[in-house]
Amino acid sequence: MSTLVVCVDRDGGLGPDGPVVGWEAVQALVTDVGIDDPEDSRVNCLLETLRVARDLRDDGEEAIVAVVAGGGDSVNSDRAVARQTDGLVEEFAPDSAVVVTDSASDERLVPIIESRIRVDAVDRVVVRQSHDIQSTYYLLKQFLGDEELRGTILVPIGAALLAFPVLLLLADSVTIALSAIASVIGTFLLYKGLGIDDFVSSLPRKVRDAFYSGQVSLVTYVVGAGLAFIGIFAGGISVSGMGDVSELLLGLRFLYVSVPWFAAAALAAATGRLIDELLAEEDVSGALMNLPFGVVAIGLVVRGFTGYFLERADVLGRLVIQPIAVGPISVEGFTLSIWGRLATYVAAGILVSFVGVAFTSRMNDSESRLEEYPE
Repeated sequence: MSTLVVCVDRDGGLGPDGPVVGWEAVQALVTDVGIDDPEDSRVNCLLETLRVARDLRDDGEEAIVAVVAGGGDSVNSDRAVARQTDGLVEEFAPDSAVVVTDSASDERLVPIIESRIRVDAVDRVVVRQSHDIQSTYYLLKQFLGDEELRGTILVPIGAALLAFPVLLLLADSVTIALSAIASVIGTFLLYKGLGIDDFVSSLPRKVRDAFYSGQVSLVTYVVGAGLAFIGIFAGGISVSGMGDVSELLLGLRFLYVSVPWFAAAALAAATGRLIDELLAEEDVSGALMNLPFGVVAIGLVVRGFTGYFLERADVLGRLVIQPIAVGPISVEGFTLSIWGRLATYVAAGILVSFVGVAFTSRMNDSESRLEEYPE
């Protein structure tokens, strides 16, 4: 009694166009496929074919080992498998067949083989060690071995689980406990996600380096921080005396009063950075040179629009220009209308912006001429 042990590969890629027949030929095919792609499941399918043939031979049966392959998911692929099966049946005349597959797609060819020879068994190879499970295991093992990842992920989760029952006992409310935990975890994630922790850890070193190198920006940053605090304080004082008004007007009033201080703070910081770059005798980018002008321009425009809205709401009065006398030149005082106030601030902002662009362009042209005509 002879049995055809046939490995079916519907997608193709195993062997030449014709069937691969014989123990040695299939062994060589296993080596070739395994070397090309060790993770290919067809290697296990070929090895299972050899194992089934060996077991049949040990039982005293004549086993014919063969591999038939198609060319993809198409009718021509199935017909190719049918032709190869016809050739095997005609050449060896087996009494029955055992079909070995490794996927549901290959099992669709079993009826084609059954129509040419009796099929006693269908052996589908299932790899015991799943690739996804193995990868997940090693990723989890690597994650638990990384100290930084453990501190970033596991510590907040553990702290939240420990804090939840305590907050639940103190607040006696699930909503309050969950809200508090969510707020803390959200703050921590933003702290890590925005890189604030890296900035905080590197801040002492940067301050020390700035002290030792004598950078002007260190002083201007402190001045800028002081001006920003003055702006917050001045805005808060102006809002506190407004009485019972809407939150929108309170915000506009705060912005109107504090914007000049914020603009001065940003101007001081940007100027210090620009001076450091110029003293370092390095190439200064156009954006950095234009930054002080841009800060002033934005401050003027924002103050103009907030003043317009506040005057519309009768929170601010008309803008009065006091008389000016400089030597023989004198300008009489006048009052700007609401649109005049807005137009003046916007025009001033645009003018400052144009001056910054012209200054940056002039500086870049000067540097280009110096590079073109060196001493």
